[in-house]
Amino acid sequence: MEILHQSHTFPIRDRRADSLGDFKYIPDEIICTILDCLTPLDLARLACVSSFMYIFCNEEPLWMSVCLKKVSGHIQYKGSWQKTTLHLENLPNEYIEFCRKPLQFDGFSSPFLYRRLYRCHTTLDGFSFDDGNVERKNDISAEQFHREYDGIKPVLLNGLADTWPARKSWTIDWLVPKYGDTTFQISSPLKVSMTFKDYVSYMKQQHDEDPLYIFDDKFGESAPGLLKDYTVPQIFQEDFFDVLDKNRPSFRWLVIGPARSGASWHVDPGLTSAWNTLLCGRKRWALYPPGTVPLGVTVHVDDEDGDISVDSPTSLQWWLDFYPLLADENKPIECTQLPGETIFVPSGWWHCVLNLETAIAVTQNFVNSRNFEFVCLDMAPGYCHRGVCRAGLLALDEDSLEIIEKNMPCEKENFRCLDLTKKETKARILRPQQNENGKENANGSYNVWEHDFSFDINYLAMFRNRELDHFTSPWCPDNSLGQRGLREWLSRLWVGNPGKREMIWKGACLALNADKWLDCLGKICFFHSLPFPSENAKLPVGMGSNPVYVMDEYVVKIFAEGGPQSSIFDLGTELQFYSTLSEVNSPLKNHIPNVLASGILHLENGSYNIDSWDGKKVPDVIRKCSLIPEKGTGDVFPFGVQSKILFTYRKDVSPENGPDDSDESTIVLLPYLITKRCKGEIFTELRNVLPWEDVLNLASFLGEQLRSLHMLPYPSFSNSDLSDFEQNREFSSANDMDMEFVSNESDIPVEWKIFVRTLTEKKKNVSGRLSKGSGSIPKTLIEKAEAYLPDDFLKLLSIYEENGMKKVGKPWSWIHRDIMDDNIYMECKSCSNGIPAPTSNGGVAKSWRPTYILDFSNLAVGDSINDLIPMHLDVFRGNSDLLKQFLKSYKLSLMRKTPKQGSEDDKYGRLSYHAMCFCILHDENVLGGLFKTWKELRAAESWEEVELQVWGELNNYEGFP
Repeated sequence: MEILHQSHTFPIRDRRADSLGDFKYIPDEIICTILDCLTPLDLARLACVSSFMYIFCNEEPLWMSVCLKKVSGHIQYKGSWQKTTLHLENLPNEYIEFCRKPLQFDGFSSPFLYRRLYRCHTTLDGFSFDDGNVERKNDISAEQFHREYDGIKPVLLNGLADTWPARKSWTIDWLVPKYGDTTFQISSPLKVSMTFKDYVSYMKQQHDEDPLYIFDDKFGESAPGLLKDYTVPQIFQEDFFDVLDKNRPSFRWLVIGPARSGASWHVDPGLTSAWNTLLCGRKRWALYPPGTVPLGVTVHVDDEDGDISVDSPTSLQWWLDFYPLLADENKPIECTQLPGETIFVPSGWWHCVLNLETAIAVTQNFVNSRNFEFVCLDMAPGYCHRGVCRAGLLALDEDSLEIIEKNMPCEKENFRCLDLTKKETKARILRPQQNENGKENANGSYNVWEHDFSFDINYLAMFRNRELDHFTSPWCPDNSLGQRGLREWLSRLWVGNPGKREMIWKGACLALNADKWLDCLGKICFFHSLPFPSENAKLPVGMGSNPVYVMDEYVVKIFAEGGPQSSIFDLGTELQFYSTLSEVNSPLKNHIPNVLASGILHLENGSYNIDSWDGKKVPDVIRKCSLIPEKGTGDVFPFGVQSKILFTYRKDVSPENGPDDSDESTIVLLPYLITKRCKGEIFTELRNVLPWEDVLNLASFLGEQLRSLHMLPYPSFSNSDLSDFEQNREFSSANDMDMEFVSNESDIPVEWKIFVRTLTEKKKNVSGRLSKGSGSIPKTLIEKAEAYLPDDFLKLLSIYEENGMKKVGKPWSWIHRDIMDDNIYMECKSCSNGIPAPTSNGGVAKSWRPTYILDFSNLAVGDSINDLIPMHLDVFRGNSDLLKQFLKSYKLSLMRKTPKQGSEDDKYGRLSYHAMCFCILHDENVLGGLFKTWKELRAAESWEEVELQVWGELNNYEGFP
């Protein structure tokens, strides 16, 4: 029987106006953005409001975003992102499993949601681009690669992986039995991981708009067998980051993902180059030369620290929505990569990748002779040159263009691009390579057309602000190396590659103003009749925050951190400390370098001069710069530790009224210190070869030396040191009542008042500060930091009464604040004249003893527990046995325990709680190192869990009161 369907005789009513009310005026994109900020519970409630909200709040892409924001660490996909999120909410199983048939509504239309749904279910059969314009080469020689492609343009290379075991074995079916239970990192804004078998299950079930893919830079640690299945191709083996060994930045990734997954538009980190070998599946690539921002991509450059952030559509969205809008002459270089092919991506090139089917690949980034100077420039302080390297002249506004053009050191006609407007520099055109008759070559190959923006190191270096310095400027958080890591890298390259020193020197001048600091060193050596540094000693070394030069017999440290005023206080405090050591004849003086000379190098009106300075009195050059401290000018050490603490206190507690280093005078001040070079090796270089007995002896040595340090007499403070400042300060914070209370506590020493006020100030916006500090800190802990810290920091003082007076139950002492593995020297005990003693079996035995502690530029006075933080996290790497050994030799009280048993204040009697609070409020990013050492704590639910894991051994220490 034929059934006739009659059409509706009445129109379908549009539900939008009635369902959304006043929200009907808001575009769907904005509504989805708002919903993305809500909690799962709020989304569930909002889904009950109306039919439109029901549809919006049940969309899978929304729940995927909500879930990935919530999770940190391991995740298991439950068949849908909504179910996965509810599982993370720890709901009863009957609620999670109950899933009635979704409600259906007519009268609903949303082009925005439809496009997202389309991207979730589209197939990519027609996306292959086999006639791409990236050249394919077979059996390329190293000479041809470096001559025609390295640092010039991309190329697809065949044959490089033919002998790899991975070429035949790396398939999903082969990997699951071998590595199914191995955990891999997953592409996500947050750190998310899955076991491989769970990830494969996710791949088979998902219909995501932008599917997750394995992107793991630690696969060599979790699955070391995979490293044996491939080798770095010969033409890519020059890699200057190799000298850093295990300390090198992330450089290799295992990449596995389903169709529709891929990497959105980006430039590889640090302007490194990369090779990517595909073992299984097909990938579509799109590439633009440096400085050409693809359509739909926005580059943000932070004006303060140069941080680069990129807003880009997903790779699938870009090909669907933006690619069709491009004129043929503005389309990118493209290709489809096939199994066994290796693609080379030069430094600075924009690229976007889309997996056309399930794909498995391995990729590595590298620094070689061709891109070394670009990598160094990218690490230089400032933002202008970093933006130009990625976005070309679009990174500059019109005012910046005029300034650059006016101050250009070269002939203007050589840089005609500066005459172009933003509109004219927007498009980088790719033209076919033509023969003499003006016709396209038969092979269809493409070259980068001669364009107006030049990715030339000398050109790009012009955009660098030479007034900004590596040692005194903010460090860009997205740099592949930290400031100290950069200096270590350049120093190792300099020593190990004498044939490439011309190139390394140019890179060092770009990255850290090496030429400027060498000039300063030359002036200091000449003034003190010291030999000029040898060729090996031309670069500053060390992991500290100031330029340090190590010569054959002496070491020169130039104080630069924090600016002129901070530097004067740092040297003044260090000189006061050395004087104190001599006065009391402390045994510590036998384990620190001997001071040979000290002074102030100053550049005035283009001329260098030097004044010797032992820390006493106020030199004339400082008087000229108006850097005289408000108090203590009549003291023996006017820039000693008292003045330094007050100077730091003013900046921390009231930065808007605190000291300002922005001196507009023409005088540049550079304090310096010359010490005798210590014999031996830095502990950093010996860590991996020392016998355990020697490491235990080192812990004992540090206990003895810190005992001597903490027993030194320290300068006392008086209430008058604070009176003027406090009278002029306007209290405005929520904690000011506590601060006023501290001021009225006449029995509490002034130094502890400063201590409490500083900690109270640092607690403000602690969550925001931790969020910016390190991506390794779990979000759940950041949210709980403020509640974990004391509501009243007076409780950290262990105040008790004695003879009717209140006293602080904690020791106040000199503190080094920077006991790290690069500040410890060790000598070979079994060596005779530097030659290790032979063993009975013909081998060579080495036993080491600690001899010196270096770098006292961060000296201060304060709670002695602060010295345990860098030492335990960096030197001991969190080993509780070493901390216990240290405490056995330390033998000083860290705190008088006075909590009332059973009260809520019990935590204040735990030394571990005190240490954890100081970690959270520390000036440096110590939490980043903490969570790097204890990776398992990234899944911690509370700070108490972190505290006891890291510092629990302290609670067993009774001390020696």
